[in-house]
Amino acid sequence: MSTQLSAGGAEVTVDQDNGCRISSLRIDGTELLRQGSHFGSFPMVPWCGRLADGRFQDGSVTRQMLLNHPPHALHGLGRDAAWRTATADKTEAAFTYDLVEPWPHPGRVTQTFALTEDSLTLALGVETYGDSFPAQAGWHPWFLRNLGYGEDVVLDFRPEWQEERGEDHLPTGRRIEPRPGPWDDCFGMPYGVDVTLTWPGALELKITSRAEWVVVYDEQPEAVCVEPQSGPPNGFNTAPRLVTPVDPLEVTATWTWRRLDDRG
Repeated sequence: MSTQLSAGGAEVTVDQDNGCRISSLRIDGTELLRQGSHFGSFPMVPWCGRLADGRFQDGSVTRQMLLNHPPHALHGLGRDAAWRTATADKTEAAFTYDLVEPWPHPGRVTQTFALTEDSLTLALGVETYGDSFPAQAGWHPWFLRNLGYGEDVVLDFRPEWQEERGEDHLPTGRRIEPRPGPWDDCFGMPYGVDVTLTWPGALELKITSRAEWVVVYDEQPEAVCVEPQSGPPNGFNTAPRLVTPVDPLEVTATWTWRRLDDRG
């Protein structure tokens, strides 16, 4: 089952049965996202990126998650679940996902989408039904490197630092000067994520978020990933953020586009 949103020349398809991912984003008929059941743009929740050895400390208890990307657990649980539709109309929709085993605590995740002719605003909220627990949330979009005409996408952003990546692909805890790509790396943007993707002669898309972390992955020829998230990879073990009954986790991101089409 999927939900269609449209506004002007913008069309969004949300596949709530496959991790509540955006399976398609079309601007004036041009697809921006890599197609396939594992791609599109999916939510990362209740953790983002790699979780070292699939383990984290939950109070006095060590929790073990499934190693879906050995030796680590990758991208949380929400992308593999079916979500329920809460509301949906032509331009806005909301979906929910209840955290269940192997997650040890009862809680709910809500994801919303709001589309206009030149923007898409995403929001994720994580709340607990009981005890406090650590959580992260963010998005993993697979933007096409080439839209089928014109030049490949150009990425522009100005991070304050880059998290040094160890041989295990996890941040070492050391912050370094940003290095040139290709990347599978986490960057710090303490004043908020602000990244621009430009397909020359076609489209400019800006990703903004009050989140302070972004992972960029561009090691595959087909796509470029720009992932705003509430904490760094393995943050459960290095910088845990607790969701409590009075303090849910909320994160938003906005994609804004501008047409540069010069095909005549």
